[in-house]
Amino acid sequence: MTGGKRREDSRLVRGHGHFVDDDQSDRHLHVRLVRSPYAHARVLGIDTAEASAVEGVVRVLTGADVLRMTQPFPQMAPEPGALIQDYCMAVDVARFQGEPVAAVVAVTPEIAEDAAELVRVDYEPLDAVIDAVESLKDLTVLHAAAGTNRVYGDVFEWGEVDAAFSAADVKVSIDRLHFHRFSSTPLEPFATLVTWNADGGLDIFCNISQPGVAMKFIAPPLGISAEDVRLRTADIGGGFGIKQNLYPYILICALASKLCGHRPVKWIEQRREHLQGSAHGNERTFLDTEVALTRDGEILAIRSRHVDDCGAYPRYEPLGCVIWAQVVPGPYRLRNIRIDMQQAVTNKCPVGPNRGFSRMQHIWFLERVIDLCGHKLGIAADVIRQRNYVPSFPWTTPNGCVYDSGDYPQMMQMAKDLVDWSHWQAEIPRRRRAGRLIGIGIGTTLDSGTNNFGQSRIVNPKSPLTGNSEVANARLGVDGRVVVAVGSVPQGQGHETVAAQVAAEQLQVSSHFVIIQPGFDTQRNTHTSHSGTYASQFAVTSLGAIHGAIGQLMGEMRRVAVQLLGLPGDELSFGERDGVAVISHLASDRFVSFAAIAMRVNTQTADLPKEIENITLNVRHVYRPPFEVPDLQRKYGNLTLTYAAQCHIAVVEIDPDTCNISILAYAAVDDCGKVINHSIVTGQVHGAAAHGIGAALMESFRYDEFGNLMTSTFSDYCPITVMNMPRLAYGNLESPSPFTFNGAKGMGEGGGGPLHTLSAALQDALAERGVVIAESHVSPSDVHALLHGLQDGLTTVHCNVRIPTESVA
Repeated sequence: MTGGKRREDSRLVRGHGHFVDDDQSDRHLHVRLVRSPYAHARVLGIDTAEASAVEGVVRVLTGADVLRMTQPFPQMAPEPGALIQDYCMAVDVARFQGEPVAAVVAVTPEIAEDAAELVRVDYEPLDAVIDAVESLKDLTVLHAAAGTNRVYGDVFEWGEVDAAFSAADVKVSIDRLHFHRFSSTPLEPFATLVTWNADGGLDIFCNISQPGVAMKFIAPPLGISAEDVRLRTADIGGGFGIKQNLYPYILICALASKLCGHRPVKWIEQRREHLQGSAHGNERTFLDTEVALTRDGEILAIRSRHVDDCGAYPRYEPLGCVIWAQVVPGPYRLRNIRIDMQQAVTNKCPVGPNRGFSRMQHIWFLERVIDLCGHKLGIAADVIRQRNYVPSFPWTTPNGCVYDSGDYPQMMQMAKDLVDWSHWQAEIPRRRRAGRLIGIGIGTTLDSGTNNFGQSRIVNPKSPLTGNSEVANARLGVDGRVVVAVGSVPQGQGHETVAAQVAAEQLQVSSHFVIIQPGFDTQRNTHTSHSGTYASQFAVTSLGAIHGAIGQLMGEMRRVAVQLLGLPGDELSFGERDGVAVISHLASDRFVSFAAIAMRVNTQTADLPKEIENITLNVRHVYRPPFEVPDLQRKYGNLTLTYAAQCHIAVVEIDPDTCNISILAYAAVDDCGKVINHSIVTGQVHGAAAHGIGAALMESFRYDEFGNLMTSTFSDYCPITVMNMPRLAYGNLESPSPFTFNGAKGMGEGGGGPLHTLSAALQDALAERGVVIAESHVSPSDVHALLHGLQDGLTTVHCNVRIPTESVA
């Protein structure tokens, strides 16, 4: 369709955005949190006397207040995970370093900060559990109420796995792979401004990304109805999923407001707090993997054991234990798979959805598998992928998901052309002969969009959630412009621009005739229980809702135009005349403006004809994707609606002396169906590539054996900047989805692409040294340790059948 400038940018780049901290008032109170320095410790006592005596301090909250005034958060997990007692701060035991144990409320943030230093907490340190695999042994149980560290566990199996292994020519074993913790570190950390009004209503202004679901966590612990909660957002400085976990901090501010005379209470998270105690992306370990293949590299079956680390509290989990199933075979035609999926709590920061939630981890595993098998069989990375890619679309996966459209071989060929594959095929051997460590890698990733919440019943049959939905309101304003509101939560993706563009194209007018109400507000009645921005669904659910609402509004406008013109409606069309939005009669020169239509219904109401007396020019449309509840016994069903894809190729070189890693060439090709706005899609791909490159080479949350976070500042946790980005060769392939009104798919979660790609490129560079890349994060120090045997980073990979060289194509 089109590109061009984003309408948000004029406001945002001039500093005229509206963020939570832009709301300033002398009435506001401010919160600073006292956080546990221990990963696991019993809270024996808290002395708040000195802090409370500071001039300007209004109240100090502790776990005792929380225990008295709230109930634990509801859990998505079935029992025994459902028995975990999760409050907004520690009430008896701190279970991760950075968990709040007290909150100081003062008239300024500076006073609150100083007073927080005066709170004295008496701790009894306990043994910390920092490895999820070890946690499953229950040697130290984190939550006595649950009686176990196991949050969830089940076997996911489709196809004829054992038969496929019996028929295989080759079997490859991989002992251990590990996907690390990281975060997409949005520019704006968590922020909220909460007022518990005297009438019992709760007003929340925050930057949460999934308010529809979050309200189900916020209201029950407070003993109020979700209808008593007004939740609103405005501009948000990035989200990437992890801002779904803001609700514990919202509750702290709500309690503070209630205890402090119903004054508004603001909390703005500091960067160290965000790194230490907000939410991390899921960490996953892959054990005992076996792969069955034919001699020419076709993967017949995979069986493996996966252990997911959700941190100290499940919160949004164990959804991550099933969401990976949206992409069970990845981009490959794999039909037989068995995954023993387990999840455990550890004494680390709780996890939250993070750009490609759960699917990123699973596809990285599959991409490592295919590369390791290719290396073992002597089959080139592009060739083994070509032999395994999904061949045609729509494609039904073994567990009933439907890949809607695509062409993975063509995407790979485009990426090869962009990176100049043939040049590097000649250049890499030449450089290796000169002693240089250089490699090339391919990564293919899927971006499944529009989550079917029915999959929550696979992990918990009692889950009340199914399907998905989004709502939009469209009305004709008195000046003839169309005003649109939708339940999505923009976080920098350009929702205003795209929503206006789509509405205007449907109305056949210029986009300046469309007003988009940005942000989210429950009082608009433009939300459902699924509302928010997550799971790459804006292009499907939000635009689907807008499309439906605009269609209804156009129907009403057409009926009014028929009355005003006295002409039949089948010859009326929408458009512009002399810069005015109008409905014209095709067979004559007569027309009526949008403004005249609005005036007839809203202003000149004394003699409305019967045919239009019920017209409001203010419509609400709910879009519901065509989902069904999955078959829970078979774990079978369509878990998402659309599948965007990306193929990345990278060439890397490692300095043998310093082990520094250089990206010599990088190409990314995406397919998000019909492109609505090319400039926004291009920006999303570049941003996702940056996040993925940062995660692969620079960004990692690392804990020591006591549960201390060793990367809790930007001095240690090194987020990628423009200075670290390679030049990106970019291409786009369009394969319109048959399941959406405009052929578009959700996109933006392609951050996994660089992780898969760089792991493959580093593997290629180091394979001759006997090194196997078993970790998703590889820094220069990691490379040094691998090359010199300083850590257990070598994964054993072996075949149970000797393959003659001449039998491998």
